[in-house]
Amino acid sequence: MPAIRGEQIAALAITEPDAGSDVAGITTVARRYGDEFIVNGRKIFITNGARCHWALVVTKTDRDRGHSGFNLLVVEKGTPGFEVTRTLKKLGMHSSDTAELLFEDCHVPVANLIGEEGEGFKNLMWELQGERMIAAAGAIAGAARVFEYTMEYARNRKAFGQPISNFQVIKHKLVDMGTKIASVQAFVYQTAKLWDQGEYPVREISQAKLLATQVACEVADEAIQVLGGHGYMSEFPVERAWRDARLARIGAGTDEIMKEIIAKSYGL
Repeated sequence: MPAIRGEQIAALAITEPDAGSDVAGITTVARRYGDEFIVNGRKIFITNGARCHWALVVTKTDRDRGHSGFNLLVVEKGTPGFEVTRTLKKLGMHSSDTAELLFEDCHVPVANLIGEEGEGFKNLMWELQGERMIAAAGAIAGAARVFEYTMEYARNRKAFGQPISNFQVIKHKLVDMGTKIASVQAFVYQTAKLWDQGEYPVREISQAKLLATQVACEVADEAIQVLGGHGYMSEFPVERAWRDARLARIGAGTDEIMKEIIAKSYGL
Protein backbone atom coordinates (compact mmCIF):
# COMPACT_ATOMS: atom_id res chain seq x y z
CA MET A 1 0.00 0.00 0.00
CA PRO A 2 1.50 3.39 -1.00
CA ALA A 3 0.70 5.07 2.34
CA ILE A 4 2.38 2.29 4.37
CA ARG A 5 5.41 2.43 2.05
CA GLY A 6 5.67 6.18 2.66
CA GLU A 7 4.92 7.04 -0.94
CA GLN A 8 1.59 8.75 -0.29
CA ILE A 9 0.03 10.81 2.49
CA ALA A 10 -3.40 9.86 3.83
CA ALA A 11 -6.01 11.82 5.79
CA LEU A 12 -8.87 10.65 8.01
CA ALA A 13 -11.90 12.85 7.44
CA ILE A 14 -14.37 12.51 10.32
CA THR A 15 -15.06 15.86 12.00
CA GLU A 16 -17.55 18.31 10.51
CA PRO A 17 -18.50 21.92 11.33
CA ASP A 18 -21.48 20.66 13.36
CA ALA A 19 -20.28 17.20 14.43
CA GLY A 20 -17.10 16.48 16.34
CA SER A 21 -17.37 14.36 19.48
CA ASP A 22 -20.84 13.32 18.34
CA VAL A 23 -19.65 11.17 15.44
CA ALA A 24 -23.14 9.77 14.94
CA GLY A 25 -24.26 13.31 14.10
CA ILE A 26 -22.22 13.69 10.92
CA THR A 27 -24.20 14.84 7.89
CA THR A 28 -21.87 14.05 4.97
CA VAL A 29 -23.94 11.76 2.77
CA ALA A 30 -22.81 9.10 0.29
CA ARG A 31 -25.72 7.74 -1.71
CA ARG A 32 -25.17 4.78 -3.95
CA TYR A 33 -26.10 4.88 -7.62
CA GLY A 34 -25.07 1.72 -9.41
CA ASP A 35 -21.32 1.23 -9.07
CA GLU A 36 -20.73 4.69 -7.58
CA PHE A 37 -21.34 6.66 -4.40
CA ILE A 38 -22.13 10.35 -4.76
CA VAL A 39 -20.73 12.24 -1.77
CA ASN A 40 -21.94 15.61 -0.46
CA GLY A 41 -20.81 17.34 2.73
CA ARG A 42 -18.08 19.23 4.57
CA LYS A 43 -15.23 18.16 6.85
CA ILE A 44 -13.14 20.35 9.16
CA PHE A 45 -9.98 20.06 11.31
CA ILE A 46 -8.66 17.34 8.98
CA THR A 47 -4.99 16.51 9.59
CA ASN A 48 -3.05 16.25 6.30
CA GLY A 49 -6.16 17.51 4.53
CA ALA A 50 -4.27 19.97 2.34
CA ARG A 51 -1.38 17.74 1.35
CA CYS A 52 -2.96 14.28 1.34
CA HIS A 53 -3.06 12.10 -1.76
CA TRP A 54 -6.33 10.57 -0.57
CA ALA A 55 -8.73 10.81 2.35
CA LEU A 56 -10.70 8.14 4.17
CA VAL A 57 -14.05 9.92 4.41
CA VAL A 58 -16.68 8.97 6.98
CA THR A 59 -20.12 9.21 5.39
CA LYS A 60 -23.73 8.22 5.95
CA THR A 61 -26.23 6.76 3.52
CA ASP A 62 -28.84 9.06 5.03
CA ARG A 63 -28.49 12.13 7.26
CA ASP A 64 -31.32 10.97 9.53
CA ARG A 65 -29.80 7.61 10.41
CA GLY A 66 -27.84 7.32 13.65
CA HIS A 67 -25.13 4.69 14.08
CA SER A 68 -26.39 2.60 11.19
CA GLY A 69 -25.69 3.26 7.57
CA PHE A 70 -22.11 4.55 7.92
CA ASN A 71 -19.63 3.98 5.12
CA LEU A 72 -15.88 4.60 4.92
CA LEU A 73 -14.82 5.73 1.47
CA VAL A 74 -11.36 6.35 0.03
CA VAL A 75 -11.57 9.58 -1.99
CA GLU A 76 -8.51 10.45 -4.03
CA LYS A 77 -7.26 14.02 -4.33
CA GLY A 78 -8.14 15.32 -7.77
CA THR A 79 -11.52 13.58 -7.86
CA PRO A 80 -14.05 16.08 -9.29
CA GLY A 81 -16.14 17.50 -6.47
CA PHE A 82 -13.40 17.04 -3.82
CA GLU A 83 -11.98 20.42 -2.84
CA VAL A 84 -9.72 21.75 -0.08
CA THR A 85 -11.51 25.00 0.75
CA ARG A 86 -8.90 26.34 3.19
CA THR A 87 -5.90 25.47 5.31
CA LEU A 88 -6.54 26.40 8.95
CA LYS A 89 -4.27 28.42 11.24
CA LYS A 90 -3.90 26.96 14.72
CA LEU A 91 -2.21 27.30 18.12
CA GLY A 92 0.33 24.52 17.72
CA MET A 93 1.36 21.59 15.52
CA HIS A 94 2.50 24.05 12.86
CA SER A 95 4.43 21.37 10.98
CA SER A 96 1.18 19.48 10.36
CA ASP A 97 -1.41 20.99 8.03
CA THR A 98 -5.07 21.02 9.06
CA ALA A 99 -7.72 21.71 6.45
CA GLU A 100 -11.39 22.12 5.67
CA LEU A 101 -12.71 19.87 2.89
CA LEU A 102 -15.75 20.13 0.65
CA PHE A 103 -17.43 17.26 -1.20
CA GLU A 104 -19.95 18.43 -3.77
CA ASP A 105 -21.50 15.76 -6.01
CA CYS A 106 -18.25 13.85 -5.71
CA HIS A 107 -18.43 10.53 -7.59
CA VAL A 108 -16.55 7.72 -5.81
CA PRO A 109 -16.35 4.13 -7.13
CA VAL A 110 -17.97 1.46 -4.95
CA ALA A 111 -14.60 -0.31 -5.12
CA ASN A 112 -13.26 2.45 -2.83
CA LEU A 113 -15.50 1.31 0.03
CA ILE A 114 -13.54 0.08 3.06
CA GLY A 115 -15.19 -2.83 4.88
CA GLU A 116 -18.77 -3.94 4.44
CA GLU A 117 -21.42 -1.48 3.31
CA GLY A 118 -23.27 0.01 6.30
CA GLU A 119 -20.68 -1.10 8.87
CA GLY A 120 -18.51 2.00 8.80
CA PHE A 121 -19.33 3.10 12.36
CA LYS A 122 -18.20 -0.21 13.87
CA ASN A 123 -14.97 -0.15 11.87
CA LEU A 124 -14.35 3.49 12.77
CA MET A 125 -14.75 2.85 16.50
CA TRP A 126 -12.18 0.05 16.26
CA GLU A 127 -9.75 2.40 14.50
CA LEU A 128 -10.20 5.11 17.11
CA GLN A 129 -9.00 2.79 19.90
CA GLY A 130 -5.70 2.34 18.09
CA GLU A 131 -5.43 6.09 17.48
CA ARG A 132 -6.00 6.76 21.19
CA MET A 133 -3.38 4.21 22.15
CA ILE A 134 -0.89 5.93 19.84
CA ALA A 135 -1.88 9.33 21.25
CA ALA A 136 -1.21 8.14 24.81
CA ALA A 137 2.21 6.76 23.88
CA GLY A 138 3.16 9.89 21.97
CA ALA A 139 2.02 12.20 24.74
CA ILE A 140 3.98 10.48 27.49
CA ALA A 141 7.08 10.21 25.27
CA GLY A 142 6.87 13.94 24.60
CA ALA A 143 6.43 14.67 28.30
CA ALA A 144 9.53 12.61 29.11
CA ARG A 145 11.58 14.57 26.58
CA VAL A 146 10.39 17.91 28.00
CA PHE A 147 11.21 16.71 31.52
CA GLU A 148 14.75 15.72 30.52
CA TYR A 149 15.32 19.09 28.87
CA THR A 150 13.93 20.99 31.87
CA MET A 151 16.05 19.05 34.34
CA GLU A 152 19.21 19.73 32.32
CA TYR A 153 18.31 23.42 32.09
CA ALA A 154 17.77 23.62 35.87
CA ARG A 155 21.19 22.10 36.50
CA ASN A 156 22.91 24.66 34.30
CA ARG A 157 20.88 27.79 34.96
CA LYS A 158 22.25 29.81 37.88
CA ALA A 159 20.45 32.26 40.15
CA PHE A 160 21.58 33.72 43.46
CA GLY A 161 24.99 32.17 42.87
CA GLN A 162 23.93 28.54 42.39
CA PRO A 163 22.10 26.22 39.97
CA ILE A 164 18.35 26.63 40.31
CA SER A 165 18.09 22.83 40.68
CA ASN A 166 19.50 23.35 44.19
CA PHE A 167 16.38 25.21 45.30
CA GLN A 168 13.72 23.08 46.94
CA VAL A 169 10.88 24.66 44.97
CA ILE A 170 12.53 23.67 41.67
CA LYS A 171 13.53 20.22 42.94
CA HIS A 172 9.96 19.49 43.93
CA LYS A 173 8.62 20.62 40.55
CA LEU A 174 11.04 18.27 38.83
CA VAL A 175 10.19 15.42 41.18
CA ASP A 176 6.47 15.88 40.54
CA MET A 177 7.04 15.95 36.79
CA GLY A 178 9.18 12.80 36.82
CA THR A 179 6.83 10.90 39.14
CA LYS A 180 3.74 11.62 37.05
CA ILE A 181 5.52 10.59 33.87
CA ALA A 182 6.84 7.33 35.38
CA SER A 183 3.45 6.28 36.73
CA VAL A 184 1.49 7.08 33.58
CA GLN A 185 4.16 5.57 31.34
CA ALA A 186 3.89 2.28 33.22
CA PHE A 187 0.13 2.28 32.71
CA VAL A 188 0.47 3.12 29.00
CA TYR A 189 2.95 0.26 28.53
CA GLN A 190 0.68 -2.17 30.38
CA THR A 191 -2.28 -1.16 28.23
CA ALA A 192 -0.21 -1.55 25.07
CA LYS A 193 0.74 -5.04 26.24
CA LEU A 194 -2.95 -5.98 26.58
CA TRP A 195 -3.59 -4.71 23.05
CA ASP A 196 -0.57 -6.64 21.76
CA GLN A 197 -1.94 -9.80 23.35
CA GLY A 198 -5.12 -9.46 21.32
CA GLU A 199 -7.35 -7.91 23.96
CA TYR A 200 -9.60 -4.91 23.33
CA PRO A 201 -9.17 -2.88 26.56
CA VAL A 202 -11.41 0.09 25.80
CA ARG A 203 -11.49 1.32 29.41
CA GLU A 204 -7.72 1.15 29.84
CA ILE A 205 -7.05 2.81 26.48
CA SER A 206 -9.42 5.64 27.36
CA GLN A 207 -7.81 6.04 30.79
CA ALA A 208 -4.31 5.95 29.31
CA LYS A 209 -5.18 8.55 26.69
CA LEU A 210 -6.86 10.78 29.27
CA LEU A 211 -4.02 10.62 31.81
CA ALA A 212 -1.09 10.76 29.37
CA THR A 213 -2.35 13.80 27.51
CA GLN A 214 -3.19 15.66 30.71
CA VAL A 215 0.25 14.92 32.16
CA ALA A 216 1.90 16.07 28.93
CA CYS A 217 0.15 19.42 29.25
CA GLU A 218 1.00 19.72 32.95
CA VAL A 219 4.67 18.89 32.37
CA ALA A 220 4.98 21.38 29.51
CA ASP A 221 3.34 24.09 31.63
CA GLU A 222 5.67 23.43 34.57
CA ALA A 223 8.64 23.42 32.21
CA ILE A 224 7.76 26.96 31.12
CA GLN A 225 7.56 27.96 34.78
CA VAL A 226 10.99 26.49 35.56
CA LEU A 227 12.56 28.24 32.57
CA GLY A 228 10.82 31.51 33.47
CA GLY A 229 11.13 34.16 30.78
CA HIS A 230 13.16 31.80 28.61
CA GLY A 231 10.31 29.31 28.71
CA TYR A 232 7.98 31.83 27.12
CA MET A 233 10.35 32.55 24.24
CA SER A 234 10.07 30.80 20.87
CA GLU A 235 13.82 30.16 20.75
CA PHE A 236 13.43 27.65 23.60
CA PRO A 237 11.62 24.37 22.84
CA VAL A 238 9.28 24.23 25.82
CA GLU A 239 6.86 26.86 24.53
CA ARG A 240 6.37 24.76 21.40
CA ALA A 241 5.93 21.64 23.54
CA TRP A 242 3.21 23.45 25.50
CA ARG A 243 1.38 24.50 22.33
CA ASP A 244 1.70 21.12 20.65
CA ALA A 245 0.72 19.08 23.71
CA ARG A 246 -2.63 20.84 24.06
CA LEU A 247 -4.08 19.30 20.93
CA ALA A 248 -3.87 15.76 22.33
CA ARG A 249 -6.60 16.53 24.89
CA ILE A 250 -8.97 17.29 21.99
CA GLY A 251 -7.94 15.10 19.06
CA ALA A 252 -8.88 11.39 18.85
CA GLY A 253 -11.51 12.01 21.54
CA THR A 254 -11.69 14.84 24.05
CA ASP A 255 -11.04 14.47 27.78
CA GLU A 256 -14.77 14.65 28.31
CA ILE A 257 -15.52 11.87 25.83
CA MET A 258 -12.83 9.68 27.43
CA LYS A 259 -14.51 10.16 30.81
CA GLU A 260 -17.89 9.25 29.35
CA ILE A 261 -16.44 6.04 27.87
CA ILE A 262 -14.74 5.18 31.15
CA ALA A 263 -17.95 5.87 33.11
CA LYS A 264 -19.91 3.61 30.76
CA SER A 265 -17.36 0.83 31.25
CA TYR A 266 -18.05 1.01 35.00
CA GLY A 267 -21.79 0.79 34.38
CA LEU A 268 -22.38 4.44 35.29
